Amino acid sequence: MNQQISFQQAIDLVTRLKANPVEGVPVSETFGLEIVDAVTGTAGCTSLRIYYGKKEDGSVCAILVGADENGADLTDVIGEDGFRCPPLCPTTSALNP
Repeated sequence: MNQQISFQQAIDLVTRLKANPVEGVPVSETFGLEIVDAVTGTAGCTSLRIYYGKKEDGSVCAILVGADENGADLTDVIGEDGFRCPPLCPTTSALNP
């Protein structure tokens, strides 16, 4: 299954969400390669899964978990607490106008 999309498709997806925002959902979250590598470097990891959770303040957060070839979660290393936009937004681009 091809999971790659074009830049224009990404722009369209982001634009639709920004036009109809969901309360508590950030524009983006940025994770350092250190945690991404730690999660995907877990023994048996063949893919990265993103769960969405809700913090006590009502904000939605991404949770990074590795998955094995059978689709089972690998829970030795779990990532969360990405840099949320807002307030920590990337520079202006077509994805973040």
